[in-house]
Amino acid sequence: MTYSLIDLKVERGIATLTFNRPDKRNAMSDDMRTEFIDALERVAADKAIRALVLTGAGKGFCAGGDVAGMEKRMNAPTGEVAFNGWHRQQRVHHTQTLLHTMPKPVIAAVNGAASGLGADTALACDFVLASEWASFTWSYINRGIIPDGGGMYFLPRRVGLARAKELIFSGRKVDVDEALALGIVDRKTSADSLVADAQAWAAELSKGSGTALALAKTILNQSFELPAQQVFAQGSQAQGICYTSTEHRESVTAFLAKSAK
Repeated sequence: MTYSLIDLKVERGIATLTFNRPDKRNAMSDDMRTEFIDALERVAADKAIRALVLTGAGKGFCAGGDVAGMEKRMNAPTGEVAFNGWHRQQRVHHTQTLLHTMPKPVIAAVNGAASGLGADTALACDFVLASEWASFTWSYINRGIIPDGGGMYFLPRRVGLARAKELIFSGRKVDVDEALALGIVDRKTSADSLVADAQAWAAELSKGSGTALALAKTILNQSFELPAQQVFAQGSQAQGICYTSTEHRESVTAFLAKSAK
């Protein structure tokens, strides 16, 4: 697929995906989502790519859902509104699941406003690095809707249930310093070095065994919902796979050879 609404580059094993609708503050249209899905599937399947950085072109990270798309849905025949909405939600959830379950580290490099779906998308990543111009708002309430991009799942896990309710019920703007204090943002850096810093962090996080990382991430993503014994059981199965991996064999062999000297 040829991309026009996103940009995907890979350098030294790190993929950088940039939302590329700067004139619309990178609002997520249906066509942009189609390209985003394709890119995420490509990154997930490419073993040469060790990590993903997600950012936005221009002044915004992602302004959320495209309002023009909302107008189109409202103008659909009455008997089709519900099914059309359901179908769109399947696409949204598929996209966010691809991002959340990416079997390699994902860093959101938030360069500006992350609003609504944009804020949810940032939190679907493993880590959030933000510039001084970044801000976050779960502004769905202002459009008479609820967070549909995973915000009701991801936000309470970062800030706690009561604070997540406050942010979602009010739809207020959170600047980068408050976001850092609340745990929405993991690190803050300069706008000038944002993407480079995210790429460097991604390289640091992904230098170990890709097999072990993917398996650990899969289990960690479920650890709040699963009882301890199930986490232990999944860990045992994953460790059995790790025992057979090339990375494990090579690292142990290298360690033993070094110790013997």
